[in-house]
Amino acid sequence: MTGRTVARCAWATGPLLTAYHDEEWGVPEHDDRRLFELLTLEGAQAGLSWQTVLGRRAGYRRAFCDFDPAAVAAFGASDVARCLADPGIIRNRLKVEATVANARALLAIQGRRGSFDGYLWGFVDGRPLQPRRPVGDGAPASTLVAKRLSRELRREGFRFVGPTISYALMQAAGLVNDHDRACFRRSELGPGGA
Repeated sequence: MTGRTVARCAWATGPLLTAYHDEEWGVPEHDDRRLFELLTLEGAQAGLSWQTVLGRRAGYRRAFCDFDPAAVAAFGASDVARCLADPGIIRNRLKVEATVANARALLAIQGRRGSFDGYLWGFVDGRPLQPRRPVGDGAPASTLVAKRLSRELRREGFRFVGPTISYALMQAAGLVNDHDRACFRRSELGPGGA
């Protein structure tokens, strides 16, 4: 790609966002631990920029035991207090407590269904959605599938999983390929791609 301009989604600016876009965003994810990480980071983003959250990703991994759901589910009041004092993460009590509650809800789903992966991917019949939007039409903030996912996640005990966060999770974890039509990653992640 040297010497050529590569078409990317408009939001992929700067080294951190470009690397995330090119290497991770929209790649189908099936590892429960990674899905828990994405869920946590998408919830942390509420009211903030994705750049801010990505800049603190290492802090989140350290504070939340590299996103081991069993370890996070065992957090007590002293662990929450430790996280709230950690400048490496977004120090918002509701978001930190939601991460602990979400770890517990994820473990409950694993116990009943075998995996969080199977649960999430069931909302898209196991295959990434490939929306066909006109060129220039950006991705929506939410969809009917994301609203249903949000409703079901809340029913399962998850928090900070409104329709917008649920759709952001779907995009990040590759349940939907929302790369712009001109973006080089769209075809790579489309049918027959990654």
